[in-house]
Amino acid sequence: MNDPRNGQRPSPTRPGGTPPVQNQNRPRFPGWILWVVLIGLALYNIYVFFWPHQGMQQLSIPYSAFVEQVQAGNVASATVEGQTVTGDFKQEMRLADDRLYGPGEPLPPEVEQNDVSAATGFRTTIPQDAQADVVALLEQNGVDPIHVSPQGDSILPTILLTVVPILLFIGLMVFLGRNMSRGQQNVLGFGRSRAKMYDAERPRVTFSDVAGEEEAKAELSEVVDFLRTPGKYHSLGARLPRGILLVGPPGTGKTLMAKAVAGEAGVPFFSVSGSEFVEMFVGVGASRVRDLFERAKAAAPSIIFVDELDAVGRQRFAGIGGGNDEREQTLNQLLVEMDGFETKDDVVVLAATNRPDVLDPALLRPGRFDRKVFVDLPDRKAREAILGTPLRGIPAAPEIDAAKIAQVTPGFAGADLANLVNEAALNAVARRASQVEPADIDAALDKIVLGNRRGTLISDAEKRLLAYHEAGHALVAAMTDGADPLRKISIVPRGQALGVTVQAPVEDRVTWTSRHLAGRLAILMGGRVAERLIFDDVSTGAQNDLKEATSLARRMVGLWGMSDDLGPYFIGLGEEHVFLGREITRAGGDVSDDLLQRAEASTQRLLTDAEATAAGILARERDALDRLAERLIAEETIDAADIAATIAGSTSDTPLPVAALSAI
Repeated sequence: MNDPRNGQRPSPTRPGGTPPVQNQNRPRFPGWILWVVLIGLALYNIYVFFWPHQGMQQLSIPYSAFVEQVQAGNVASATVEGQTVTGDFKQEMRLADDRLYGPGEPLPPEVEQNDVSAATGFRTTIPQDAQADVVALLEQNGVDPIHVSPQGDSILPTILLTVVPILLFIGLMVFLGRNMSRGQQNVLGFGRSRAKMYDAERPRVTFSDVAGEEEAKAELSEVVDFLRTPGKYHSLGARLPRGILLVGPPGTGKTLMAKAVAGEAGVPFFSVSGSEFVEMFVGVGASRVRDLFERAKAAAPSIIFVDELDAVGRQRFAGIGGGNDEREQTLNQLLVEMDGFETKDDVVVLAATNRPDVLDPALLRPGRFDRKVFVDLPDRKAREAILGTPLRGIPAAPEIDAAKIAQVTPGFAGADLANLVNEAALNAVARRASQVEPADIDAALDKIVLGNRRGTLISDAEKRLLAYHEAGHALVAAMTDGADPLRKISIVPRGQALGVTVQAPVEDRVTWTSRHLAGRLAILMGGRVAERLIFDDVSTGAQNDLKEATSLARRMVGLWGMSDDLGPYFIGLGEEHVFLGREITRAGGDVSDDLLQRAEASTQRLLTDAEATAAGILARERDALDRLAERLIAEETIDAADIAATIAGSTSDTPLPVAALSAI
């Protein structure tokens, strides 16, 4: 039952009603304190013995010279403490061969200038039990002020300067010996783990704070139950997987999901990034891994969360050349620690990565990270639920509909949606509005997807060429059955593009058919075909279109078996590789040169067929192409409704797909 006063849940209990031990770490004496004290004593010694006191140098003079200067009336003040007398002369004196010389008194010719010291302060040692006589001598000669300390030198400075440094040095040697015996070569704290510990008693994240990802929550609920009641599993000899790998694209909420597991279970949560294990010092990463697991075991039941696991868990000796020895040592220590778990060690290791393909196979074997939980991009319903959180944090207009925003943001992760709402709020602030309007959301979406508007100046001829190019893309998309609906056409330069044609899918897709992909190729070729049809020439503006179309065609042939010439055969053409070394060693090794040539020929045939399809559509719909281009020249940007109204005047007998022209 939730506590209405602070919104926290009571801590879970172990079997028998005993509350879990939150932290059993014994207090450690921090080694840096020894360094601070030792350095402080060294600075104190420098101050006492080498630093000039009272703003000037003191001359160490014999007792006889001191008596002569007192009788001559040249002593201005004096301090008598035991057998030491310090003070100031009335005028600067020079000391050479234990004799004092006044300002105008010439020095003997045999005295070199380097052997002469000059100062107004002095220091001398008087005979034992002569303090009273010295004070009387000073008073008789009018020295004022006179400070007298009847006690001799205190033993405290001697202790501070001799005994304490020796004791600290011995303690430091003992501390170093213990650390070296543990294999920790770094004594300044480099070997300590930098993991942040979140106490179970603090306000925490729960599954209710994570929108969507119901499948991942259901799978992780078993981990929560294990951490709440480990005795139930131990009684039957069951052991939950020690390592759980959260896999998903960036920004999908893997870290938030891990915190939610700890919040639901009510256990300490140790969070660390994989890159924090690797340092320039050899052995530091392995030492930090050991320290992290020791802390987690002492606070069991607990959770260790390693973010960006691929930073330390990348495959050893992958590709050509050697690897990072420090990183590999850290990875080896991580493997050893996960193997060293005992049944009673109620510690679960969660890790997150968006590159599971680069992880070392030893990490993924049973007993380590043997369970994968996929935290994928949210679907439309999940995006709508996620948008509820950032929209509640801004003054949003009633017209803003989270469902409509979710519909036009396929492929957006949770972080992308939060950024979208924030950009919309920034737009509202820029125009000094009191609330965020739908136009702000639309402008923010264009900025994120298309980039910032640029002030590039183009001539009328280039503007006309660009308008026909984008109109060609849009018209082929409108006339292709099953193509994604058009959302916007613009010839306003944004980001790296001079113009854009934006399509928004009606629903999220996981798989694509060969017919849909062939239509996508025709749409990509539409701009180049329109240029050739109208101007009987082509421009460099189709570079990105050709690049994307070629990549798609290669994947259709080499990965998905969509070539009539090759049939259902996997070649790997178009597959991306993480390591350059693998690409070099693989090239030509798995398939024959003849098969590669046939695959390239099939790729080229797909592209030429797509170009022919686009040319047929645009030749048949020439009037609609001219209307779209002229309207783009006049307005520069037209939305879905205007696109539908412009194309609707076509005289073609082929009916336009209604779904492709509907406004989003």
